[in-house]
Amino acid sequence: MTIHLLAFGIAKDIIGQRSLTLNLEEGTSVSILIEILGAQYGKLDHLQQFSIAVNQTIISKSEEIILNNEDEVALLPPVSGG
Repeated sequence: MTIHLLAFGIAKDIIGQRSLTLNLEEGTSVSILIEILGAQYGKLDHLQQFSIAVNQTIISKSEEIILNNEDEVALLPPVSGG
């Protein structure tokens, strides 16, 4: 299956681009995707706090969401500013 990954802020800097298209096995969960990304982009493991959105809905990291073909997953690090 194909998913579309969007990365913002420091996650974009770590991955080196704002969007990726990934081919994953059917039945891959968000938690497995995060493990795959952590293995490929080691510095992502150091991000303690970031949100994840699937199809523009922010999910809890404890939810075991199974991804579907053509899903959009966004990595949203904390926003700071002043």
